[in-house]
Amino acid sequence: GLGTFFETGLGACGVSNVDTDYIVAVSEALFDSYTETSPGNPNTNVLCNRPISITYNGVTVQATITDRCAGCAGFGDLDMTPSLFTNFAAESVGRIFGVDWVFV
Repeated sequence: GLGTFFETGLGACGVSNVDTDYIVAVSEALFDSYTETSPGNPNTNVLCNRPISITYNGVTVQATITDRCAGCAGFGDLDMTPSLFTNFAAESVGRIFGVDWVFV
C-alpha cells in the first residue's frame, strides 16, 4: 500500500496522540469494514489499539492502529505519525509506495 504521514490529535479510536507516537490511521474502507462493539461509536471498533508490523524497503517497525484515514484511497494504505514515517523515509519524500503490513 501507500504510506503517508499526518499530524496527530484525537483519532477515531478516541485516543489523543502526539507526533512521536508509533501509531497509524488505516484506510477508511478497512476501518469501516470492521465492527464496533457499540454500534455508531468508532472508539469501539475492533481495530482500535491493534498492533501491526509495517515493512518498507527492508525495514520493519511495529505500530498501533488508533485512527482512520479518510484520504487513504487504497484498502491497505497507512497514514503514519512523522516519527514512525521517518523510519522508512525522510518527511520530504512525502509518500512511499509498496508498504506492507500485517496484524501481530
